[in-house]
Amino acid sequence: MKRMIHVLGWLVCLMTCANCAQGAQETTTVSADVAITGAAAKNAKTGGGRGPDASNVAVWLTPLDRGEANASASTSKQKPPRLVQRNKTFDPHVLIILVGTAVEFPNKDPFFHNIFSLYDGKRFDLGLYEAGSKRSVVFDRPGVSYLFCNIHAEMSAVVIAVETPYFGLSDRAGHVVISDVPAGRYRVNVWYERSVPEALNALTRTVTISNSPQNLGQIHVPANPDFTAAHKNKYGLDYVPPPNPDYDHP
Repeated sequence: MKRMIHVLGWLVCLMTCANCAQGAQETTTVSADVAITGAAAKNAKTGGGRGPDASNVAVWLTPLDRGEANASASTSKQKPPRLVQRNKTFDPHVLIILVGTAVEFPNKDPFFHNIFSLYDGKRFDLGLYEAGSKRSVVFDRPGVSYLFCNIHAEMSAVVIAVETPYFGLSDRAGHVVISDVPAGRYRVNVWYERSVPEALNALTRTVTISNSPQNLGQIHVPANPDFTAAHKNKYGLDYVPPPNPDYDHP
């Protein structure tokens, strides 16, 4: 009887180790290089003749295999990302997150802000809040949310909520890096603020990722020549200019 119990114990141990080895799936790094194309790109030169600014292009990989979909759903929660309000701007301008993530909005300016998003994606209105305070919003649905301040017309930001943890943003040179991607089949999605939806949909494709580092190649993202950052306030009206240029309070 003792011998049988000993054998059964070893079998349980072996099965547990096998499950652990299966769960510890190897991952790799996926990269890509973004190039902004179109007439608008010619007017987006950076200093020193380095070519167009190719930053803030979002690339994400949506798992098409059931195993990878389960892995994405079990991703551990990290420290809440932040969209800081400083010098009447958002930092960063573009933020890509996993659906269900809470984003913090700390006010680092010495005056009030009123952040809102009343268009596509997550709709909310944080109301007036003072310097040194912060608010937070849970982006509980996938989509692109355009954020503005009801006091300062020059402020804008974008939050992209996706249903996968495998995503990245391009830097100024257009480099995108997505870490810890398990092998499998994925749908590649691309988003750029200055592109139209039809052009971005055309960039969608399916790729197979192996266990070794992989580059998706160069992604040519067309810029919309008619893009404008102009927008209305939260009431759908034009912004009223302050009574004098030095006015900073609502």
